[in-house]
Amino acid sequence: MQTPTYLAEQLRLPTNALDYTLMAIYFAVVLGIGFAARRSVRTSLDFFLSGRSLPAWITGLAFVSANLAATEILGMAANSAQYGAYTVHWYWIGAIPAMVFLGLVMMPFYYGSKVRSVPEFLLLRFDRWAHLLSSALFAFAAVLIAGVNLYALAIVVEALLGWPQWLAIVVAGFFVLAYITLGGLSSAIYNEVLQFFVILAALIPLTVLGLKKAGGWGGLTDSLTAGHGHHFVTAWGGTGIGSANPLGANWLTIVLGLGFVLSFGYWTTNFAEVQRALSAKNLSAARRTPLIAAYPKIFIVFLVMIPGLVAAALVPGIGTSGSDLQYNDAIPYLMQELLPNGVLGIAVTGLLAAFMAGMAANVSSFNTVFTNDIWARYVVEGREDAYYVRFGRVVTVLGVLVSIGTAFLASSFSNIMSYLQTLFSFFNVPMFVVFIVGMFWKRASAKSGFWGLLAGTVTAMVNYFVLYKRDIVPLPTDQGANFVSAIAGFVAGAVVMVIVSLFTAPKPELQGLVHGTTSPGMSEAPAAGDDAWYRRPALLGWGALVLAAACYIPFSF
Repeated sequence: MQTPTYLAEQLRLPTNALDYTLMAIYFAVVLGIGFAARRSVRTSLDFFLSGRSLPAWITGLAFVSANLAATEILGMAANSAQYGAYTVHWYWIGAIPAMVFLGLVMMPFYYGSKVRSVPEFLLLRFDRWAHLLSSALFAFAAVLIAGVNLYALAIVVEALLGWPQWLAIVVAGFFVLAYITLGGLSSAIYNEVLQFFVILAALIPLTVLGLKKAGGWGGLTDSLTAGHGHHFVTAWGGTGIGSANPLGANWLTIVLGLGFVLSFGYWTTNFAEVQRALSAKNLSAARRTPLIAAYPKIFIVFLVMIPGLVAAALVPGIGTSGSDLQYNDAIPYLMQELLPNGVLGIAVTGLLAAFMAGMAANVSSFNTVFTNDIWARYVVEGREDAYYVRFGRVVTVLGVLVSIGTAFLASSFSNIMSYLQTLFSFFNVPMFVVFIVGMFWKRASAKSGFWGLLAGTVTAMVNYFVLYKRDIVPLPTDQGANFVSAIAGFVAGAVVMVIVSLFTAPKPELQGLVHGTTSPGMSEAPAAGDDAWYRRPALLGWGALVLAAACYIPFSF
C-alpha cells in the first residue's frame, strides 16, 4: 500500500484579495458561458453533442484541455519528480501516435456511422451484450476518474488555501454541475477552451521561474545527475532489457505497454475525448480535432515535466520517508516558493480550471452514455426527445454525486498518475482491442465483442491485483505493473475474440462499419476550394509525428 496523497500542511499559500478577485472573475465567466450556451440547447443532439456544429479549432482545443486535467498536471509533475525525464514517453510515444491514428483512421468509423457515443459503435458492430457491458464499464470508469479530480482538488485547495475539503468539493462540483446542466456539451467545450488558456497562464510562469531558480537547464540537469544518476535526465537511458532504471520498465514494455496498448486504448476509445471530435461540424473537422490537439500536446510535457524536475532538484528527498513532501507536492511547492501575489492567483485559478476541465469532461461523457446507451436503450425506450434532455440533466447531478463517493479511492496512491494508468489498463485497453479487431477483421463475430471485452478487463485486473500486488510476479513499480497489465489485457482480449469468432457465426450485416465506409453525406474531404494545408488531415498528422520524434533527440543521450 502506498503512502496517502495528502499534501504537506506547510504548503499554505500567502494569497490575498487580488488573488481571490481573479478567481471570482474566472468563476463568473464560467457561469456566464453556461447561461449563454443554454440558448442553443433545443434537442438531445444539442445537449449531448453540441448539435454537431462546432469548428475544428474549438473542438481541438477542448480535446487537449479535457485531457489536461489537474490530475494530469499534478500527476505528470509527480511522475517527473519520481522518475525523471522518462515522463516524455507519456506524450511523444504515449499520446501523439494514438491521437494521429484516431484522427486519420478511426474518426471516419465513428463520425461516419453517426453514433452518439463510443459504446454505441459496439452495438452496431457486435451485439447488445457487448454494447451494454462497454456502456457499464465506461460509465463506471468515468465517475472513478471524475472522482480522482474531485479528490485531488479537495486536498490541493485544503493545503494551499486552507479551505476544508468539503467546501472545495461543493464549490467545484456546483460550478461544473451548473454549466453542464445549463448548456450541455457546448458549455463544457467552450469552458474547456477558456480553461486551456488559463492553465497555460498558470504553468508558463511556474516553469520559467523554476528553471531560473535551478540555475537554468544546465544547472538543473547537473544537479539531478549528481543526485539521481545520468538516466534520470534521459528518455531511453537504462531501458535495455534486464537493465535497472528509475521507471522500472524496459524499452519493450514502454513501446508496447505505454506506446501502443495503453496509449491507443485511451485516446481512441475514451469517450470523454472522442465526444469532443463527434461534436465537430463535419467529418473533416472531426478528423482534424485530435490532430490540432496533438501540436500543443507535444510541448505541454515541458510545462509539467520541468516543475517536477525542479522540485526533485530543490528537495532531494521528495517522496521519501525522510521528507515531508510527497511527489504530488511538486507543483504546489513551487507555487509557494516562486510566485508573487497576482501571479499566484492566476496559478491557483489555473489549477482549479484544470480540475474542473477534467471533471467536466468525464461528467459530460457519463451523462451521454448513461442516458443514450443505458437508459434510453434498455430502460425507458421511445420517449419524446425533451424527456431525454431532462433526464440527461438529472444524470449530470447523479454523476457528480457518485464522483464524490469515488474520490477517496485514489487516496492509496502517492502518485495520482499511477492510479489513472491503472484505471486505463482495466477499462480502456480491453475496449481498444475489441474495436481494433472488430474494425479490421470482418470475420469477428457478434458474440466475440462481449467475451473479448470481458476477458481483457478480467485479465488486466488479475495481473494487477493478484500477480503484482501479491508479489507473485516481481514488478518494481506501479507504472511497470500498469504496462504489463495493459499488454496482458490486450493479448487476452484478442485471443478470446479470435477463438469465439472461430466457433460462432459472423455478423451478416456490418452497416458499412468495417474498413471505414462512411454514411451518405459524410465526405472526408473539405469543401471545394477549402484546401489550405492546415485543413488537410494527412499533412497535419504526419507533421505531428515528425515533430514528436524530433523532440526525442535532445533526451536520447
